[in-house]
Amino acid sequence: MVQEFKDFIAEGNVVMLAVGFIMGVAFQGVVNSLVEHVIMPIVAIPFGQPDFGSLTLTINDSEILYGAFITAVVVFLLTALAVFLFIVKPYNVFAERRAKDEDPEESGPTEIELLTQIRDNLARRGS
Repeated sequence: MVQEFKDFIAEGNVVMLAVGFIMGVAFQGVVNSLVEHVIMPIVAIPFGQPDFGSLTLTINDSEILYGAFITAVVVFLLTALAVFLFIVKPYNVFAERRAKDEDPEESGPTEIELLTQIRDNLARRGS
C-alpha cells in the first residue's frame, strides 16, 4: 500500500496539480494587488472612496455592515474581470491560434471522395 501511494504521488499529474496550486496561490497576490491598488482607486474617482466599509445600518444596537459586503462584491467582480481579461481571454486567443495552426489544410480530396474513386475504379476493372 505504501508503494502504491508513492507511485500515486510521484505521477506527473499530481505533481503538476501541486505546482499549479502553488502558482495559483502566488498569482492571487498579484491579482489582489491589481484590484486593491489599481482598480479600486479608479472606482473611488466617481464615488469618492474605494472602500464602502463605512456604510452601516444600526437597528436595536446591532450594526449591520452592509458596506463591507458591497466592497467584497465589488472586489470579487473586479477580480473576476481582471482574471478574465488578463488570463482567460489571452489563453483563448492563444488556444485558437494553436488549434488553427495544427489543423491540416483541406488540400486534397475528402475521405468519401477517395472511397468513391476507389469504388469507381474497381467497378471499371470488373466490367
